[in-house]
Amino acid sequence: MTTTSGRLGAPGLTRLRPSDLAGLASIGLRTRKLRAGLSALGIAIGVAAIVAVLGLAASAKAALLAEIAKLGTNLLTVSNGQDFSGGVAELPVAAPGMIGRLPGVTAVQATGAVSGVDAYKSPLIPPIQTNALSVDATTLGLPAVAGTSVAQGRFLNAATDREPVAVLGATTARLMGIDRIRPGMRIWVDGQWFYVTGILNPAIYASEIDSAVLVGFPAAKKYLHFDGHPSQIYLRASDGRVRAVDALLGAQANPENPSQVDVSRPSDALTARADAEGALDTLFLGLGAVALLVGAIGVANIMVISVLERRSEIGLRRTLGATRGQIRVQFLAEAILLSLAGGAAGVSAAAAAVAIYARGHGEAVTIPPQAWAGGLAAALIIGALAGLLPAIRAARLSPTQALWTV
Repeated sequence: MTTTSGRLGAPGLTRLRPSDLAGLASIGLRTRKLRAGLSALGIAIGVAAIVAVLGLAASAKAALLAEIAKLGTNLLTVSNGQDFSGGVAELPVAAPGMIGRLPGVTAVQATGAVSGVDAYKSPLIPPIQTNALSVDATTLGLPAVAGTSVAQGRFLNAATDREPVAVLGATTARLMGIDRIRPGMRIWVDGQWFYVTGILNPAIYASEIDSAVLVGFPAAKKYLHFDGHPSQIYLRASDGRVRAVDALLGAQANPENPSQVDVSRPSDALTARADAEGALDTLFLGLGAVALLVGAIGVANIMVISVLERRSEIGLRRTLGATRGQIRVQFLAEAILLSLAGGAAGVSAAAAAVAIYARGHGEAVTIPPQAWAGGLAAALIIGALAGLLPAIRAARLSPTQALWTV
């Protein structure tokens, strides 16, 4: 063993340098690679679970908040509430126009549910297989206001909204097996053919649009016997007037029965959903903590066995001048090094898993610094605690007791 003087037994000069201690601590691990690797595996699994959960949650939340920021937080929706008998209340036909007169409202669009009408890819499909798709009348500027866009083809215009023409929501197109718009493409709606001119991208703020077949208000009245009452109104307010507009929407949409109007702000719901999903991470963090505990027991076990197997080494080092403190520090450092190795492997594995998952879902890779730093800190603490008792036991061995096994 190298000391500050180059001689192990020199009086007063037996203090270990950090480089000497690191080399000494690694000897036990290098000579028992399989056992050390299995013990470090428990630490690695626990740290990887904790870092991966926090990283995946942070990446998903960052992507959702970025989407909210891109779509804006000034979208408000007005929908049918309940009447006094518990049934679905009706919004007045003039509700979109009245809402548009409110100070601070910059754009208003609406949809209306066409009741009793189902849509199918062809008339050969059994009527019972509706796939829970709805047929809605829509105004022409819906995509921009609701926060979506056209993925294929084109949206309705002033000419096609009066004809049997439809645009499909993202989920509707998927369920119908339609991935692109072809000339002359048609679907079967209420016993008649409707031409398909477009497919929308998923609507983050208005998921009800995804599972809808959208037709123009005039076409819905002419071909589907639609009564003209809107069921969902989407509006954008200027950023400084969102709260003021929100407070007035119920009375403005239905002055006679404002309590029968539901008003919501989709961005608030999405933010709340992100927070609620974060609460589920506690379960996985608990599982990671259990894995860390199992890893700590494994480290403690290998260190206890190591002390028993290396009594002759301990006795020889004590005879050559090593102090109790040096023996204690050696075994403690060995336990810490073993745990840190497992922690580093766990952080690396978790980072790779988060990167693969996030990029596969089109999200930015986000791993909070406190996740990987906390994982390494947990490994360090676990190593210190797991190795403390075996280190103390090794230091208490007298040279003569230890050398009995030589």
